Amino acid sequence: MDKIKIHALRCGQVRTTKYLPFNPDNKALMTVAGFLVPQKDWAWSPVYCYYIEHLNGKVLIDTAWSRRMSPDGVEDKKAEIRELGFMLYTLNQGYTPKGEAIDEQLDALGVKTSELDYVVLTHLDCDHACGLHQVADAKRIIVSEDEMKYANTRTPKNIMRYKKRWWKDVPISQFAFNGHEGPFYESFDLFGDGSIQLIHIPGHCAGLVCVKITGKDGKFVLLTSDGAYSHKNWIDLVLPGIHADRKKQLESLEWIREMSMNSNCVESLLTHDPNVKPHIVELDV
Repeated sequence: MDKIKIHALRCGQVRTTKYLPFNPDNKALMTVAGFLVPQKDWAWSPVYCYYIEHLNGKVLIDTAWSRRMSPDGVEDKKAEIRELGFMLYTLNQGYTPKGEAIDEQLDALGVKTSELDYVVLTHLDCDHACGLHQVADAKRIIVSEDEMKYANTRTPKNIMRYKKRWWKDVPISQFAFNGHEGPFYESFDLFGDGSIQLIHIPGHCAGLVCVKITGKDGKFVLLTSDGAYSHKNWIDLVLPGIHADRKKQLESLEWIREMSMNSNCVESLLTHDPNVKPHIVELDV
């Protein structure tokens, strides 16, 4: 293999208020969540996972929605509430058309989930982790220690936000940051050669990571996860609405902006940007 191939896989959609991706005025959580927000102020956004073909292994970034959310490939309110719980359902809804669940996407590429060397969870929110059971036979599934600790902290917001059943019966390993990249100088070198770095960008949640994939010529692709929801966030420094730490969220977003504008950045790809389309990015190895 003479290329690193990064596949952008559209895995359904998520529906939120307009204040969740863009909340410059720091509106209260109840408003971000949609309480008394009119329907005209709600919108659908895509949900992307990223599959990386690498000389050192096959890597999946995030798992998106469970097929249980939309068993027939269409919106299903009852199924969504069963999966998310009623309170979380009020914050975001989602569905996955037939063929777009992550295991279905990988199957279309000729990849068995058991062949995945790593599944990296950037964080444990529903639209990133509730499809985890669909790739549970991967060789290794990892999340940062900071994120697992945060998700297990029993605050009212976290009880609504995280459902342990998404990962309870899945063998997840936790990693500690061992490098010094990123806005807080905390990163994890997945293969030990600098080609895939998991970089700590806290703020949206405590243990959020983005993924920096670098080719031999220094060109790189940045997968920002929920550090930014669309290019508007990092171009104009507009903060999203859900956060654990607003100050750190801004510092992380400023770093994303700096990296995205770097001349070596081939693409800065986001999980929920409507401008992202399914495609493949290649880097030299």
